[in-house]
Amino acid sequence: MSQPDQTAGIDPRSPRFGAGITAALLLVDVFLALVGATTAAAALLLAIALLFAWGAFAGIRRHPYGVLYRRLVQPRLGPPAEREDPAPPTFAQGVGLVVTGLGLLLHLLGVPYALPVAASLAFVAAFLNSVFGYCLGCQLYLLLVRAGLVRRGTQAGGPAV
Repeated sequence: MSQPDQTAGIDPRSPRFGAGITAALLLVDVFLALVGATTAAAALLLAIALLFAWGAFAGIRRHPYGVLYRRLVQPRLGPPAEREDPAPPTFAQGVGLVVTGLGLLLHLLGVPYALPVAASLAFVAAFLNSVFGYCLGCQLYLLLVRAGLVRRGTQAGGPAV
């Protein structure tokens, strides 16, 4: 029996680490929006959306949180028990971009509570991923692959859409 290639895929703890940071930022964003600091909340949600865009378009391996994890956290941990395909978490970054981007757009169009609702939805997804390892965007990716609407991505890059 051959050993699995430990260089293929990503450490599944890395997206969870990034989701934890994202969840904390989104919780701050929801608070800012609800207390009336909408300019600060919109600026923070824009920064979060740009980070989602970075992960969606550059790939999860090049995301700043992934780099931070690999340089500062991973060396202090043992090797992961298994690796995972980077395509589902990369797709999930795109889902986060759509949710936060739509919230920002609706906020700019004057839709009441669009900002805290979008930030809350994104927070729930990031929280589930960081605390329970349940990635809603990854599950959506797998459903779309099974339905034949998205081609399965490769180990080397992001999802093929």
